[in-house]
Amino acid sequence: SEILVIHLVFIRDFPKHIMGNKHNSAGFKTRSPLSIFIVICLCCFFYILGAWQKSGFGKGDGIAVQMSKQTDCQIFPDLNFETHHNDVEIIEPSKPKAKVFKPCDVKYTDYTPCQEQDRAMKFPRENMIYRERHCPPEEEKLHCLIPAPKGYTTPFPWPKGRDYVHYANVPHKSLTVEKAVQNWVQFQGDVFKFPGGGTMFPQGADAYIDELASVIPIADGSVRTALDTGCGVASWGAYLMKRNVLAMSFAPRDNHEAQVQFALERGVPAVIGVLGSIHLPYPSRAFDMAQCSRCLIPWAANDGMFLMEVDRVLRPGGYWILSGPPINWKTYYQTWKRSKADLQAEQRRIEELAESLCWEKKYEKGDIAIFRKKANNKNCRRKSASICESKDADDVWYKEMEACKTPLPEVNSANEVAGGELKKFPERLFAIPPRVAKGLVEGVTAESFQEDNKLWKKHINAYKRNNKLIGTTRYRNIMDMNAGLGGFAAALESPKSWVMNVVPTIAKNTLGVIYERGLVGIYHDWCEGFSTYPRTYDFIHANGVFSLYQNKCNLEDILLEMDRILRPEGIVIFRDEVDVMNKVKKIAGGMRWDTKMMDHEDGPLVPEKILVVVKQYWVGGTGNSTSSDQ
Repeated sequence: SEILVIHLVFIRDFPKHIMGNKHNSAGFKTRSPLSIFIVICLCCFFYILGAWQKSGFGKGDGIAVQMSKQTDCQIFPDLNFETHHNDVEIIEPSKPKAKVFKPCDVKYTDYTPCQEQDRAMKFPRENMIYRERHCPPEEEKLHCLIPAPKGYTTPFPWPKGRDYVHYANVPHKSLTVEKAVQNWVQFQGDVFKFPGGGTMFPQGADAYIDELASVIPIADGSVRTALDTGCGVASWGAYLMKRNVLAMSFAPRDNHEAQVQFALERGVPAVIGVLGSIHLPYPSRAFDMAQCSRCLIPWAANDGMFLMEVDRVLRPGGYWILSGPPINWKTYYQTWKRSKADLQAEQRRIEELAESLCWEKKYEKGDIAIFRKKANNKNCRRKSASICESKDADDVWYKEMEACKTPLPEVNSANEVAGGELKKFPERLFAIPPRVAKGLVEGVTAESFQEDNKLWKKHINAYKRNNKLIGTTRYRNIMDMNAGLGGFAAALESPKSWVMNVVPTIAKNTLGVIYERGLVGIYHDWCEGFSTYPRTYDFIHANGVFSLYQNKCNLEDILLEMDRILRPEGIVIFRDEVDVMNKVKKIAGGMRWDTKMMDHEDGPLVPEKILVVVKQYWVGGTGNSTSSDQ
């Protein structure tokens, strides 16, 4: 600002100086071109210098984002979140400047608002309805900050985090006893160790995946997205990652205490969920591969409704793996305490259902059976199951399932893949997705898709200039709250991290495009709690979320939910219009967050602003914090 003042005074006085001698017209004419040239040069120089300082790229800018070592949860003292643009808030006199949110009681350390046990028990057990989402009414919502458990420590970086979890972060030992023989998890000193075992692969997930790979083309990039139904601690998904396969794992919050919490603490994509009475929150034709490893889902029940839901989300040409009951019933019928006739009938019924869905059994050996979905409906051997009447197979949020087959897009030949053939990963990440190429997403063309990719590469580069830890293992679990076409996740794609791409239920439905790119995600309504445990994400990205929801629900509720799922010393990056950002920043001021407002990377005149947040470290029962003002 001082430079700009000097600049203006100079411009004001300089003409008087050069034109002071009105009588010496000859002298004036001699000096005039040179003087004007000097004035123009100085104007340009001071304008560029002033704009450079004001844009946020000048002296004093940059976020001190280096985090603590695992044993020392302290934000660096030079963390400076002062805004670098003229942000003038209009504060109504009748309202306090910032509401201060108090910590919740320590009993809420593992609070999951839409899957709480007490509320769940009020619902029917039929079809696992009581394990589905049941969110609290407005008057029962918590308006406090969920505390971390005492001794909470930054998770181990990947890949060590795949095999080790701090006991203090998830202090639940029941699975170490209940699943001891199956090598799920072991307790050693002050950490949990995950040997990579599972109920159907006690010798390790690697050997199990090797057997699957003898039938399924896992190694060549044909299979990229996978679904694990009833995932346990998600060792299958954890070990698929080194083969460049991204698995979405889910399991209910039940007597297998904290299984999904363990999965996320290990750095593996997972959500709390169940195959019950409502559709899974994923689009049709999303997954290249799905599995049930002793998931105990009654596939033959309800006229095959559960298997039909797997068919809906399984891509044409995709694979379904069933390991566990009733496969290999001749060996295990006594262990399972069921009769041979009962198990044989169940397997026969599953195979009949699979055939009616246009699946073909490709493999059965030992405990494993593998089926493959046909690429289209032209080569089905028998008449298909009843066809669903719904016009939109992706309209699934809180919609009840039916015992019917989701129709595939029409094809012109027996060799054509219904819905369009995908490139192998990683080429498919930036290839034009079939849904875009066919014009199935309103307002999105091949050209706008490519422009979106360029824009997000630019945004990510700007983020990394301000926070050099983005793109490293420091931020392993990442969430994009309003994912659009998945450009943010695609620009960040790396073995060091993964992104949960959330498509809000009130936004344009683009989740099918995201899966066609080889990324994973989920539908969600941000007026409700997300299906995860507290402290499960390192980095949350919120692009346009609050403009989208500002007239839909209380912005305070969304921010408190973000705080619940964000790890201590995790970060949030908001992108939104300046008026909305001012509202968010005001609420965030009472949430034990350190904040910094920044200009758009194109300069201060762009109305979109960026708000960067670091969540302070604090734990239940204490007032300790990493805030620079404490």
